[in-house]
Amino acid sequence: MIYATTPLTPAIREAVALTWGLTGEGERLHGGEESAAYRLDGHVIRVGPAGRDPAESEWCHAIARHAAATLREALAPVLTPGGTTVITVEGRPISCWPHVDGAWPDSGAPAQRVAGARLLARLHRSLACCRPGPRPVPAFQESGLYGDPPHDAAGLDDPQLDRWLAGFHARHPLRHPLHGDFYAGNTLARDGTIVAVLDWDECFVGAPEIDLAAAALEWGDDLAGPSKEFVDAYHEAGGTASRLDGESLAQLVRHKLRREYAYFHKAARSGVEHDQDDLDYHRARVELFHRLRP
Repeated sequence: MIYATTPLTPAIREAVALTWGLTGEGERLHGGEESAAYRLDGHVIRVGPAGRDPAESEWCHAIARHAAATLREALAPVLTPGGTTVITVEGRPISCWPHVDGAWPDSGAPAQRVAGARLLARLHRSLACCRPGPRPVPAFQESGLYGDPPHDAAGLDDPQLDRWLAGFHARHPLRHPLHGDFYAGNTLARDGTIVAVLDWDECFVGAPEIDLAAAALEWGDDLAGPSKEFVDAYHEAGGTASRLDGESLAQLVRHKLRREYAYFHKAARSGVEHDQDDLDYHRARVELFHRLRP
């Protein structure tokens, strides 16, 4: 796993002190493939990737704020004096969040997996009435989602999957905001209880079944396929997604795997050097994409 190494520069620290009144050197927190997070004076400062449109971050943060109004685990960004959630420093979007003590839950533990599924169900219910308007920039997960062959994943070209995705969305009209990246690494647990859901940068409006299928893969055995236990627990908790047959679950998971393939190659083009573990994992995910073909 490659994590962002973006520093908390003097210019960022100065802007954070002027905006939110937080001072100190900052402690780098674990995780973050594109954004780096630092604990600072009882809060977390997130430093986004250079060039990201602050309007995109504001849009995603509005989703988080909506969820936080009814879901205790959802963290909302701290507003600036001007009522926004983002400042731009050195070309990067900077945001401030409350700090919550905790560690990544063990998605391999059945109790934690069920807890994650129940949390996703409650998150979807909390977002079902949210109407944020068009996303300023399409989310990475949206490429190819509606049947147009994704240009950045030609190595996994699959016209049958493209046609299936177009038909699926015609048959499933429900749309509401989704977290977009609901895996164990974007949650925190304490004393066996999940206490926070983090990182809203990949939010987009879509069919909730997309979030469910992707999360079932991430919280299950990701080298064997999606977790039926996760899906069942989600539905038992009253999530908004419809029940999926085996083919539908597999095809939605294959869409996610194809986006992972595109992200892997995007990172390589940007100069990321993947180690052997990364390469082995990538190969296993590509094999899973082919193995899940209906």
